[in-house]
Amino acid sequence: MPKLKHIPIWLVLMLMQLAVFAQDVNLKAIVKHQVSMGEQFQLVFELNAEGENFRGPQFKDWRVLTGPMSSTSSSIQIINGQVNSNITQSYTYVLMAKAEGSFTIDPASIMVDGKTYKSAPITIKVTAASASTQGSSNASEPGANGEISSKDLFLRAIVDKKDVVRGEQIIVTYRLYTRLPVSSVTVSKLSAFPGFWTKNLQNDKAALSQSTEIINGEEYATADIRKMALFPQRTGKLEIESMELECVAQVRTQTNRRRSKDPFESFFNDPFFNRGISNVQKLLVSDKLEINVKPLPTAEKPNSFKGAVGQFGLQSGIDRTSLKTGEAINLEFTISGSGNVELTELPEPVFPPDFEVYDPKTSVSVKTSAKGISGTKKFEYLLIPRVEGNFVIEPITFSYYDPAKKQYLSLQSNSYEIAVEKNESSQTDGVFYSTPQEGIKYLGSDIRHIKTKNLQLRDVNKFFFASAAYFGLLLLLIIIFALILILTNKRRKLMKNQSLVRNRKATKVAKKRLKMANKHLKSKEQNEFYTEMSQALWGYVRDKFNIVPSELSLDMIADTLKSKNASEEVIEELIKTLNSCEFARFAPGESGKKMEELYQQGLAIIMRIEKTVKS
Repeated sequence: MPKLKHIPIWLVLMLMQLAVFAQDVNLKAIVKHQVSMGEQFQLVFELNAEGENFRGPQFKDWRVLTGPMSSTSSSIQIINGQVNSNITQSYTYVLMAKAEGSFTIDPASIMVDGKTYKSAPITIKVTAASASTQGSSNASEPGANGEISSKDLFLRAIVDKKDVVRGEQIIVTYRLYTRLPVSSVTVSKLSAFPGFWTKNLQNDKAALSQSTEIINGEEYATADIRKMALFPQRTGKLEIESMELECVAQVRTQTNRRRSKDPFESFFNDPFFNRGISNVQKLLVSDKLEINVKPLPTAEKPNSFKGAVGQFGLQSGIDRTSLKTGEAINLEFTISGSGNVELTELPEPVFPPDFEVYDPKTSVSVKTSAKGISGTKKFEYLLIPRVEGNFVIEPITFSYYDPAKKQYLSLQSNSYEIAVEKNESSQTDGVFYSTPQEGIKYLGSDIRHIKTKNLQLRDVNKFFFASAAYFGLLLLLIIIFALILILTNKRRKLMKNQSLVRNRKATKVAKKRLKMANKHLKSKEQNEFYTEMSQALWGYVRDKFNIVPSELSLDMIADTLKSKNASEEVIEELIKTLNSCEFARFAPGESGKKMEELYQQGLAIIMRIEKTVKS
């Protein structure tokens, strides 16, 4: 048998080329045909030749964690004078499924000697996540052998109750459980809450609080990533979408290997040089939740019930009960307690008809804690009596439903007796006025004196009636009356169409909140800044496109903008800006720079929507 050193090198190379050209070029895909939700798996495209310009498929149904990673291997065998050469190129992706079902991955392509070769399309079935399909490890140590099992690291959505009545408070907690060191925790997809009014219970400025919890005899480090208070606004089966979380976990890759005879391999495999620790990116998906929302009972429902659900109290107060006509009274009603405080409404008080009543000023003070939402809602009325006398402001009845007691409860405010005296300083002799109760009154009763000052005389036969000035003034009055009538009707129609009113005021309200956000930005108040930015953007989109608050979500915003023929670029930029507000406390970096960038993004996207999208 000839030896390799006796064969010229040029002959070896020529024989290698001939051997490569002689074999059929094939690009094939190597992958598992069934995976589960949350499982990371490899897709390898393998070519038995030397190619170029590799183009991978479009992974529209998959999440690409890594790739493509390319590698090349070659081998030469000379047996009985025959040269066999093998060249293999591989392109590796690490994927994860986005949803359950069967999905097809399109072919990849590559060029070999100017000719394009394609792989065959492949179909992969995605099943529900389970402990057995998420890569459970046989090792007792967490993350042993470089594997992360569903028992080592997972995300749970925890709800305090699943059977509620409409308007009852629900608390949902997204909790991370881990037995491994974890870093770079980032929320990649927020849950959607269709049919719920929501409130964030966590302080975005505070760091994540950690604790420990024992599950099935194993100790886990836990952290509450997100805590929400939900108030269902419709009945039936309501589904809460899952939340997705990306993080980096440290796992042990060093295993008990067979002792090698190569001293250099043993040297470099020594733990001093190779600690056996690697960082693995992991996508965690919480379970979906289903809430059964029952209607409020109709039996014994009071007429004064306006939808308040929870535990509440009612207080009222007045600044004075004795005054003169034309002076003002301040009357306050305060609802306090826990539940849907911001959504509570007060029954319309009945005031004496001789009082001038202004629209109430409403203010809300809300506190959030791990137990939910509590606070107060205050209604302030300004009253001005126009007629003297003794009057009574009747009490109001506020009713609410208590889920704990499963019954309606009613609270009554105090009644107030008001004594109004005549205000002499505000009278003018000879002035008439009327009230619905007493008809027309004359304020002056004395006979007027004969005027003794110089008088201006006029022609007795010259009258103002039927003169040019008379008809000019009459025409002017008609025009003014017509304008007032048109403006009044226009305003009445506008006030009836509340969605149009909110639409026209959307930009003005957003600019006002952005101005407040800029003030917090300059004073480096992060929590207040992110709150104003978030309310400015969410409120602008809600009012601009008349979206019901209970249906307000990222998906609803995207669908609404698409129906308004907005460009994909505008939609992506708006969604990115809204997500930036929610993710701000997770993102690393210098806070001042991050706040400034977010502020500029908010201004830019509102200006783009105003210019390009028609409401």
